[in-house]
Amino acid sequence: MKPPSSLEALIEALRCLPGVGPKSAQRMAYHLLQYDRDGAQKLCGSIGAALHSIRRCAKCNSFTEDEICALCSSPRRDASLLAVVETPADLLMMEQTLAFPGMYFVLMGRLSPLDGIGPKQIGLERLLARATDGVVREVVLATNFTNEGEATAHYIGEMLRSRDVKVSRIARGVPVGGELEYVDSGTLAQAVVERRPM
Repeated sequence: MKPPSSLEALIEALRCLPGVGPKSAQRMAYHLLQYDRDGAQKLCGSIGAALHSIRRCAKCNSFTEDEICALCSSPRRDASLLAVVETPADLLMMEQTLAFPGMYFVLMGRLSPLDGIGPKQIGLERLLARATDGVVREVVLATNFTNEGEATAHYIGEMLRSRDVKVSRIARGVPVGGELEYVDSGTLAQAVVERRPM
């Protein structure tokens, strides 16, 4: 028996979520329709409201409901320090550390030529304008330590250094509270290379 076309459409729509394959999408769809129709209605309304009201901040490019997000509007932030991150989730993680007092720019991705993602797709013109506005004194590259994240950091670093902007990169190494015997060799090697005096 073939499922109704609207059910097939729901299953296909759920597959757009990361990590959700055909079977997971099918289980979710059947669960929502069979056991949690109120939850499905709430989900539908929340997605519609978010799509209608959430946009990109004109300064940092992260998600907001206003022209300028609350973080960029805060007078308590150090506007001379700008961290570049890949995603809004990365910005949130940086904020949770309570260690970074500056502002942010969210790329909404990373360079990946094989996937057709170049400088224009991640808004490097906007980043360049922001980093050379006369207020920013240092740009902290906080992209991920993946091949694409490293390539993105390198590209941005070269682009900004050629315009006499001070550029730094977040450090990497042994996690706080980590025991050396459980740390992978690549991370430990990087920690040794990037050691600093005490």
